[in-house]
Amino acid sequence: MSTEPVLRPATAADLPALAEVHLAARAAAGPAFPPAAHPDDEVRAWVRGWDLSAYDVRVAELDGRVVGYSRATPTWLDDLYVAPVAQGRGVGTALLRDVLAGHRDGVGLWVFESNRPARDFYARHGFVALERTDGSANEERAPDIRLVWPGSDPVACFRAMIDEVDLVLGDVLARRTALTRAVQAVKPTGERDPRREAEIARRVADVVPELGRERVARIVDVIITESLDAAR
Repeated sequence: MSTEPVLRPATAADLPALAEVHLAARAAAGPAFPPAAHPDDEVRAWVRGWDLSAYDVRVAELDGRVVGYSRATPTWLDDLYVAPVAQGRGVGTALLRDVLAGHRDGVGLWVFESNRPARDFYARHGFVALERTDGSANEERAPDIRLVWPGSDPVACFRAMIDEVDLVLGDVLARRTALTRAVQAVKPTGERDPRREAEIARRVADVVPELGRERVARIVDVIITESLDAAR
């Protein structure tokens, strides 16, 4: 095989080969990937049906043979797979560098928590873990992690994401205040319930273990205190 992979845009004629790369790479990864949610023939049909005008799909070739591909949108890297025969030859790095060069404002992706090789690969290229889920939103129902490469201006990238989260936080606080006001109108007593508040703090801490239960308990106490004050 050639030393350096050749990258080019994908064509419709490449799609069957890309499906085989996809299937072979996932099968070779073993326990790094959870069991597939779809049989191989469904995956082949799905890849053959890609609208190449909706994605930036890049093919990696060695000696004229398709050995890898990436599939991206303006904000997300949806796929990056390398055929087992070509792994360890710089194909994945070449594909990723190509993606990053086209996403100077940053790009995100999801990786399975179990896929330690992929997580390490993206970490070496500057990706940061920003979110973990239990996998209930993906087809495999496997825990996953959102990674982000913050682009050429990391401060601007992260601040833009903070602004989005702050709007969500504002909406949650507004709903919490409205619910506190509603429950105060029907409660038999205005006294606070320490046991219930401790349970609320425990549930919230399970979602954000990085903060720890004591810190979350203090945050929950402030939210409840201020919501009660606003409800009076």
